[in-house]
Amino acid sequence: MEQHDRGGTTPVPGEFVHRADPADIIPTGWAQVEENRYSVSARWPASHPFFSLVAGDRHDPVLVAETIRQATMLVLHAELGVPVEDQFVMWELNYTADPGELAVDGPSSEIVAEISFPELDRRAGKVRGLRTSVLMTRDGRRVATGDSTARCTPGPAYRRMRGERMAALGRPVPLIPGVDPHLVGREDPKDVVLGPGDRPDRWQLRINTAHPTLFRRPNDHVPGMLLLEAARQAAMLATGSTAYLPAAMELSFSRYAELDSPCWIEAEVLSAPADPATTVRITGHQDGSRVFLCTLASPSREPVAAGPCPAARSAG
Repeated sequence: MEQHDRGGTTPVPGEFVHRADPADIIPTGWAQVEENRYSVSARWPASHPFFSLVAGDRHDPVLVAETIRQATMLVLHAELGVPVEDQFVMWELNYTADPGELAVDGPSSEIVAEISFPELDRRAGKVRGLRTSVLMTRDGRRVATGDSTARCTPGPAYRRMRGERMAALGRPVPLIPGVDPHLVGREDPKDVVLGPGDRPDRWQLRINTAHPTLFRRPNDHVPGMLLLEAARQAAMLATGSTAYLPAAMELSFSRYAELDSPCWIEAEVLSAPADPATTVRITGHQDGSRVFLCTLASPSREPVAAGPCPAARSAG
């Protein structure tokens, strides 16, 4: 089994995970286990300027989604021959995390993500589409499972597909006012991604192209991670709880969210008042059509750990 452990302040090449800041690079190494199955080591930061603690003592569950994204890109670029210039776009991303195993004071901050590819669409020897399945463990205990679907598009083909929309690349976007940061669990106003809407359950997406984590490089459309953060902040506003812990997520994208048109975020609480878990459905619409659909579920206030994971194998 060939192993790759970069160590140091930049664990893996930033271009392999599409991150420039070493603080945003989650994987620390990778190894092939068998055909189409890989083990990616990762480290979740106990302190990060954006992935801050949730409910006081839990790692941000959005780190599960970001780990899936970065681990997938790492393997694609490092092992499966996808050029770093290709456009990588996820169309579906789902996870279920054990809230007890998200505790920051756990035995270790080291995460192992075992990733497999139940589907790999190759054309002329190049990966163009994929479905991933991921199992994350910490010290042998199951932390989360997840899956995703994505497309890899060569740069020239992507530019042809986007056409005139490529003119938005790097263009400043007027920054609208944001909601009160403390209502969405934030201290810094720059981390607020929702602006006031026209009714209690609807807000306008706030796009800050200067944000160091959400806009890691110039983009011609709204990054998916920004839309996921918008869904999480909308769930906090809809439930009235900044301790909302999105331990499970189902997210699907229908189209690109453009930078030059208002995108509206709506939230609906689906759970009954007596239900100890709280489920929120969030949708994003732009120019009359849906951009994404996201369902978030938060457990009861006192989560119970799932216990040891007997065999760290890929989910699916």
